[in-house]
Amino acid sequence: MGDPSDDGKVLDFSKRRPGGAGPGAPTAGPDDNPSDPVRVDQPGVPSGPGLTDRAQGAKRRPVIPAWARSRREFTSAAKGVATYTWHVASYHAVRTPWYAIRLTAQSPRGAARFVGGTLRWTRDAEGDPLRKDAADRADVEDYLRLSRQRDRRVRWRAAVAMASALVGTTGALALYVLAPSWLLNLAGAAGILALGWLGQPADAPVIRRSVEIPKATKLTSDIVLRALGSLGIQAISQAQAKGGDGFTFTAPITRDGPGWLAEGDLPYGVTAIDVADRRIRLASGLRRPLGCVWPEAVPDEHTGRLRLWVGDQDMSQAKQEPWPLAKSGSVDLFKPVAWGTDQRGRWIGVTLMFIAGVIGAIPRMGKTYLLRLLLLIAALDPRAELHTYDLKGTGDLDPVGDRVSHRHRAGEEDPDIEYAIADMRELRDELRRRAGVIRGLPRDVCPESKVTTDLASKRSLGLHPIVVGVDECQVWFEHPKYGAEFKEICTDLVKRGPATGIVLLLATQRPDKDSIPTSISANASARWCLKVMGQVENDMVLGTGAYKRGVRATMFAWGDKGICYFLGEGADARIVRSAEIDAVNADVIALRARALRERAGTLSGHAVGERPTAEASASYDLLADIAAVLPADRPKHWNEAVVALLSELRPDVYGGWSGEQLTAALKPFGVRTGQVWGVTEDGKGANRRGIKRTDILKALADRDGRADAA
Repeated sequence: MGDPSDDGKVLDFSKRRPGGAGPGAPTAGPDDNPSDPVRVDQPGVPSGPGLTDRAQGAKRRPVIPAWARSRREFTSAAKGVATYTWHVASYHAVRTPWYAIRLTAQSPRGAARFVGGTLRWTRDAEGDPLRKDAADRADVEDYLRLSRQRDRRVRWRAAVAMASALVGTTGALALYVLAPSWLLNLAGAAGILALGWLGQPADAPVIRRSVEIPKATKLTSDIVLRALGSLGIQAISQAQAKGGDGFTFTAPITRDGPGWLAEGDLPYGVTAIDVADRRIRLASGLRRPLGCVWPEAVPDEHTGRLRLWVGDQDMSQAKQEPWPLAKSGSVDLFKPVAWGTDQRGRWIGVTLMFIAGVIGAIPRMGKTYLLRLLLLIAALDPRAELHTYDLKGTGDLDPVGDRVSHRHRAGEEDPDIEYAIADMRELRDELRRRAGVIRGLPRDVCPESKVTTDLASKRSLGLHPIVVGVDECQVWFEHPKYGAEFKEICTDLVKRGPATGIVLLLATQRPDKDSIPTSISANASARWCLKVMGQVENDMVLGTGAYKRGVRATMFAWGDKGICYFLGEGADARIVRSAEIDAVNADVIALRARALRERAGTLSGHAVGERPTAEASASYDLLADIAAVLPADRPKHWNEAVVALLSELRPDVYGGWSGEQLTAALKPFGVRTGQVWGVTEDGKGANRRGIKRTDILKALADRDGRADAA
């Protein structure tokens, strides 16, 4: 009995592994070549998946197409068909008199063509070249055979022609004698038009197309393979050079919205990201504008699966449907609201509650427009309280801020920054108050320990949505005096705010670690990234590793304004084009939002001309105030003693402060509290949390030095 491994059914690694065998293994025989390939297939197991495996792992296509299950897409498709039909009918109806005149004028030529064609058919004129060829070749047998065939055809066709003429003449006479005049006229007109249609020149038809054929050609497998072969990817080029395709289609190329969809597997070792990186060359290979070509990886598939969508028009230039909320309607921020469309033109929604959002892009790509659109969505919920800050100072957020915002400021001057820091301190206190309210609610009323739409509607609880929108947020975080405090408060709002109904939306044209601190960007659950220039900026907005996963906003062209990668709503990153709402339309929508608030009785703050109660004291300086009230002869002080002294200095600011609140307020300045030995009122010594006067003076000097340098 020979070696069982030689039949390819049993694997014995001890005999196949080069360099010898394991302990106790027999010596290799003369037929055993260590360089032979190892066979690892199990005996009796088919190489392909069985029926059960295919049934369990197969991706089932929907029985009813997605467009038929979507009411919006079905309505849109039906509307498109009806519009097309109406256009075609109207186009030709208007031109019908001209068609009749031209066809009538061409009817004599048509009659001549009809008679001439009938005579040629009767005498078998189409066989003349064949008979002439046989005569020229002196092939008597072929000539006689073709002549006999012609004689049979001519006799049969002559009989048919005579019978048709007899029946036609009889019918015409009967119609002339018996038919009413209207039918006779109709038949005559139809005959003339038919002869005119027959007599029209081939290069000048009477009736032309009412709709121009689109310039975009149908996407075929040959076009896709040609384009992939032009990318310069070695594995694809080698596969095509060997006679293969270099790309295996996993589904037929289908019409997908206003474009074509192709999906398939790339060669081993080639990823969809490799193709996406060469999007410009791919567009050249497809002979399509760059804004029409969108390669991407397929979620939940291997990295070599490519999905290629090729649109009929450039995404940035294609006509977008009007925003559903542009003319009417209100929203519930606890439910998804449409804000943009994907490549197919389908509306994409966002739920603004329970999130913190980051918007990043280079200048002039639509970042501020996108932030204003999200704030308009928030404004259309009459319960929402808006805090809007335009740190660029150009007034882009004024349509929202002046109409509905509870707090609003445009600019980056000192009064603007002090106004903002006072408001953020109030929001930090509001966050703590809301946390206490939620903690005190019964479990059956608040089972998930977060604000719900029902709780937000109860004014007595004060848990209405609060949406804070900041454009050019880097001005806050890089401020020499309040930057650390802005960072500390915004980090707290990003982490704990969503559960309490507070939403923070930050936009910047410099998406780096200084403009958006990592502690904030890492906790943002919604991200919008328009065009950026590099990997670092891309990952700062979309999250670490996004660039390596192929989610690259660097591929957007300069003309792709308003187009971004959107990461949120529990889905993978999607390419979305935001709704186009200019300043004029934004003002109209904001007026409608103001009317909703007036009816609901929720208009407040800046929108009604109120000044914040803390504005008069917004210019207070915590470090300077502490340095002023602490006695110079005592190096250490308890927090509770410091708070008491501050309350005497500014009761309207520090009244009601606790020792823990002082600790939190000093943290952004780098001042740490610790155990301080002191004497109580009854003369006993004790350790309590406190501060050192030298730490306060050092922090004050460092801050003033940074301000002078700036």
